[in-house]
Amino acid sequence: MKKKAIIITDGSEVIQLIASSMAKAHPDLSVKIFNAQKFIGSDLLPYSIFILGCEKPKPDSFAYLEDFLSHINLASRKCGVFSTDSKAVSYLGKIVKSCEADLIEPLQMSDKISVPALKKWLKGLF
Repeated sequence: MKKKAIIITDGSEVIQLIASSMAKAHPDLSVKIFNAQKFIGSDLLPYSIFILGCEKPKPDSFAYLEDFLSHINLASRKCGVFSTDSKAVSYLGKIVKSCEADLIEPLQMSDKISVPALKKWLKGLF
């Protein structure tokens, strides 16, 4: 049975490209990608894994998501965060901390996507 994951992004081009590469990188993972502007809390329910990605810290599109995560306990769920920016990675880690999800080591990528690195990182979500 495939594990299900949701990737919530800020919609920026580079982050969308990384999210799409993640979705294709691991055949044992069924992935749905959401733009944070269109995300509502119930979208998270069917997924055992959630992944957040943004290009810069505190994007406007993450306002609802940030508020949502501060009011829910997701201690039983695995979470990953990624960005091309170290400050964005730190920001994402902080907003996930409030919901008590099981956060794996963050992924900071350059603009060049390494599929082997993505596969290795995704393995940590299992």
